[in-house]
Amino acid sequence: MKKILIMSVAAAMMFPAMTAAQHRDDFHWSRTIMDGSRTGVTPPASDVGAALGTVKGRKYTAPSGRVFKGGAIVKVAGTVIAAQTEMAPVKEVIASSPEAMESAYPESPLSNWFADNLIRAAEEITGRKTDMSVGNFGGIRVDMPQGDVTVDDIRSMFPFKNDLVYLVLKGSDVRAVLEQMAEDGFQVLGGVRAVARDGKLISAEIGRKPLDDNATYGVATISFLLNGGDGFHLSRNAVEVVDTGVEIFDAIMGLVRKDTEEGRKITGQKDGRVVILD
Repeated sequence: MKKILIMSVAAAMMFPAMTAAQHRDDFHWSRTIMDGSRTGVTPPASDVGAALGTVKGRKYTAPSGRVFKGGAIVKVAGTVIAAQTEMAPVKEVIASSPEAMESAYPESPLSNWFADNLIRAAEEITGRKTDMSVGNFGGIRVDMPQGDVTVDDIRSMFPFKNDLVYLVLKGSDVRAVLEQMAEDGFQVLGGVRAVARDGKLISAEIGRKPLDDNATYGVATISFLLNGGDGFHLSRNAVEVVDTGVEIFDAIMGLVRKDTEEGRKITGQKDGRVVILD
């Protein structure tokens, strides 16, 4: 007899309906994400009962008034509702974003916002001039929502425990990194304008000046990219490596809170920092 695993994602009652099925030789499972048309659940409100409904014994009453008796829906709804008190800190609204932002190759409003904030964070934490930043697209896990931005949005965006690292690199080594990207695929860049064609780096600027192989540059990056992450070894020939000990999430959160306190919203835009010619 084949095993059957049913994945009920009650927390996903807030999202558009979606079904998916997957198979392996030894078992089969399916997933259904429920939307308001099934349960009446709408985006979270301060009133947990109004937002998620109530569970009494083996009965779950959804916000729509629909009643479910027994089964996985009642169990998972109870778990989600019971967790709301502990989840309150991550639901704190910490900022506002006028527009939704996505992370997309080779540059995008969200990835550029991240890259520029890596530079800001490195300068604030180290007190050192930071000319450029290098991040990775894989490190940005969700998009920026339009409107209210919560702690959970930023935590979900940057869930990995990578440290913010400050490097001093020779211009020739920066060029080697950009040439690798031109050939294999660009990653998140700040302070740079790179132009590539047919897998070759055509030109590169840092601070709106041509990249100087004989100069040295302050580089903000993440610890994942130091020794092999995504195929990069940024620390290999570094003149100096300073691990700040500050996780990327904490560094970005600090800047988001600061911007909010000073009346700035979360904004980002494409600016032609990475150009791939036909």
